[in-house]
Amino acid sequence: MKFSKYNFIPVLSENLEKLGFKRPTDIQYKSLPPIMRGEDVLAIAQTGTGKTAAFAIPVVQHIATDHRPVDAGGMRCLVMVPTHELAIQVASVFKEISAGTGLKIIGLYGGVEQDPQIAHLKNGCDVLVATPGRMFDLASQGHLSFRSVQILILDEADHMLERGFYSDMQELVKRIPKRRQTLFFSATIDERIKDLAYGLVKHAVRIQISPKDPVSKNIDHSVMFVEMDDKRFFLERIVREHPDSKILVFVRTKVRAGRVVAAMERVGLSAEAIHGDLPQQERSQVMERFYSGENKVLVATDVSARGIDIPDVEYVINYDLPDLSENYVHRVGRTGRGVKRGIAISFCSSDEKEILDEIESYLDKPVKVLELDPNDYEGTIDISAAATHDWKSVVNELIDLEEGKKKQRGKRKGYKL
Repeated sequence: MKFSKYNFIPVLSENLEKLGFKRPTDIQYKSLPPIMRGEDVLAIAQTGTGKTAAFAIPVVQHIATDHRPVDAGGMRCLVMVPTHELAIQVASVFKEISAGTGLKIIGLYGGVEQDPQIAHLKNGCDVLVATPGRMFDLASQGHLSFRSVQILILDEADHMLERGFYSDMQELVKRIPKRRQTLFFSATIDERIKDLAYGLVKHAVRIQISPKDPVSKNIDHSVMFVEMDDKRFFLERIVREHPDSKILVFVRTKVRAGRVVAAMERVGLSAEAIHGDLPQQERSQVMERFYSGENKVLVATDVSARGIDIPDVEYVINYDLPDLSENYVHRVGRTGRGVKRGIAISFCSSDEKEILDEIESYLDKPVKVLELDPNDYEGTIDISAAATHDWKSVVNELIDLEEGKKKQRGKRKGYKL
């Protein structure tokens, strides 16, 4: 079924056509009817399958044809997302889809001055896309009202729980109207998330796309066994062999991000880093340069793994394996989005094999191994411009590894409580 066959208002149909929406993806096809009927929806789908449009399109259709007033500081649709980047992106999707409808869309997130945001919120809005921290902060100051909320959307809610917002989410539910529509979208779900979800939705329509394989079929993902202090040589080789490709590199910590960027710069390659401690303006600029292709290599912590839709990322490199198995799915899902294909390669050192085992257990299948001939392995190191006895880099790699192990052990203990 084509989007043109839906009974959308003319301006929405025109926007979808201009944006290149022709046929709905599976998650969109299954989500649109129940959402437009006003039903609660609990949807689980792989990354890159169009989840944002799956809820944004029917919400715009509904709100654009329902002109109920909004309280000062209020909103008719509240969309909760875990990160600044995702708030900006989701708000942008709503703005593109609702162009010409007169709907007011606001993205609310921390890291920027709050006074302009407060002024923007003063007369209320139709859709508020917010990160929990800044939203709960402004709510505690009395600048937000939740009495007008008709639709509550939680996007990547499991990540919000990881960040410790469970009690805040429970408090939010008490403050918004009971007579509302709740939409719950995520790429992964576990028992904790189910408890939250079923506490929010009533008689929800459950939609699950490709539950047996959380990694999209458009992604060719594999693992290479590379020792920790050799990883930079293999990343250099991939970047040099694909100079025109966008490459997103994931590392464990912000310190690692800086060191990988420095390692690339030492061999004459350009790269930029993004992590949670960067000022918001700088984060936005880094993302924009990668988005536009001005910068081709972005080194990121998991702050950028969730939900970010960057066009034409051909390669995802897991320079470090993620501490949490489900983050593997979110990381590799930054490539192969929509109908495009992508490649994800993970570097696994001897000390990370236990993490790889956990990832494969989570996926319920082994990750394909890229076998390396010993001569090819040594050759990759030999051809690098940094192939000297750089003992400082080796020591830094070992320090980072130990820090990562401690963090991983701490997280595991935390989840057992």
